[in-house]
Amino acid sequence: MPDTALRRKRSGGRAGNATRRGTAVIDQMPWNPPINIDRPVEPLTDEGIAAIHDGAMRILEEIGIEFLNPEAVEILRGTGGCDINGENVRMGRDFVMEMIAKAPSAFTITPRNPDHAITIGGRHLNFGNVSSPPSYWDMGIGRKVTGTREMCANLLKLSQYFNCVHFVGGYPVEPQDVHASVRHLDVLYDKLTLTDKVAHAYCLGKERVEDVMEMVRIAGGLTDEEFEASPHMYSNINSTSPLKHDFPMLDGWIRLARRNQGLVVTPFTLAGAMAPVTMAGAVAQSLAEGLCAIVLAQAIRPGVGCAIGTFTSNVDMKSGAPAFGTPEYMRATQMTGQMARFYGLPMRASGVCAANVPDGQAMWETSNSLWSAVQSGAHMVYHAAGWLEGGLIASPEKFIMDCEILQHIQRYMDPMLTATGPDDIALEAVREVGNQGHFFGIQHTQDRYTTAFYQPFLSDWRNFEAWEAAGAMWTPQRAHQVFRDIIASFEAPPMDDGIRDELAAFVARRKEEGGAPTDF
Repeated sequence: MPDTALRRKRSGGRAGNATRRGTAVIDQMPWNPPINIDRPVEPLTDEGIAAIHDGAMRILEEIGIEFLNPEAVEILRGTGGCDINGENVRMGRDFVMEMIAKAPSAFTITPRNPDHAITIGGRHLNFGNVSSPPSYWDMGIGRKVTGTREMCANLLKLSQYFNCVHFVGGYPVEPQDVHASVRHLDVLYDKLTLTDKVAHAYCLGKERVEDVMEMVRIAGGLTDEEFEASPHMYSNINSTSPLKHDFPMLDGWIRLARRNQGLVVTPFTLAGAMAPVTMAGAVAQSLAEGLCAIVLAQAIRPGVGCAIGTFTSNVDMKSGAPAFGTPEYMRATQMTGQMARFYGLPMRASGVCAANVPDGQAMWETSNSLWSAVQSGAHMVYHAAGWLEGGLIASPEKFIMDCEILQHIQRYMDPMLTATGPDDIALEAVREVGNQGHFFGIQHTQDRYTTAFYQPFLSDWRNFEAWEAAGAMWTPQRAHQVFRDIIASFEAPPMDDGIRDELAAFVARRKEEGGAPTDF
């Protein structure tokens, strides 16, 4: 990197106000990441919490985790708290609890627009877009196709447009028309210029992580010191279940920890395949795989912000295919939330489904998974908009349909709905109407009718005859039209010209240098 002393301090990292968007295609709710006012669902008894904790600790103490990264092994060796045999690392429960206690219970990530900062922890609830599918489906194409940069950019535009999407995960669809060695450069350039929300880096080799950190620093107009003073981006790694962490993800994890950026570890454990068939066993294994990565992060930089994720579901025992949004998935998410609170760590969950198109199955499975995230007390919800086919397809229609659910959740958490003051009890209104007439015309109703109830942007509440007369459009068709209208009128958030030029120059230079290796 260039010497920080030569860097100018620029204004313009901030990009307009938090609700800025293009022409108003829809009337949507304002930017307002929900505060979860409900008590979490806690299916485990105290004895159940103790049993799962003991199971996770015994996995770490007696079986160990394979760390397939020599640098990570040496960092853990240097703590003096691990028993290491080659790549196998075992750690005692007292050491684990001491190390994870160094991680904060909440941390804030600030993107180039500080109005779009998000807090991970407490009662904060943040939703992110779909990330990483290789394929794409929309009604205009009518079939499953390989992702392109244009498709990826359009999904980034939706991510910026919708106020109920609070952070921008990995590639919303993998743009396979861009070579893998430079894909991260083009997508991050698009992400940082088309959006001003919290961004993500893939832990796929040191070059990608270092490039993304530098691009986020440039986009924010930050010095190195300012960048490292607090998180401005984040990454998520997955363990290689069962009981392994691979080389490239740990390499990125180490680099991000050193520079104090947000860290999320999410074991992807499918009960019956990559974890025990019982949900308690799958959760215990998932916790063991996640906690040991947080131990590593705290060994590198005590106090760095870490969240523990859950992606524990089950397989179809007839076919072996993964299933999502199932009762088992919901319970595993709630159980993991309970355990995350036991460990004092923020939690990540996901909005997922196994459906192949944006149909009824897609919506009930996604709704189940999203509400289980809410019930679990999750703080980051990945893939909350746009996910299909178990994460293999991204769809703009599904994205927009999911945003209706996300707005439902935001409205559901509005404290106004549970207010109990005299105007809310409305005794005088009841007295005025008595047992005759109705409440439509009285002043109490007239004063509140525009804000009393949630107003959908996609749902159609007309009766059948009116719906039929208007063209009988099914929900995905309406969503497709909203998608086209948003893209046609989209306005990117403003960016200082000097910052944009510096970003473009960085991308050009890194491309000339060859980008990043494609073998890990």
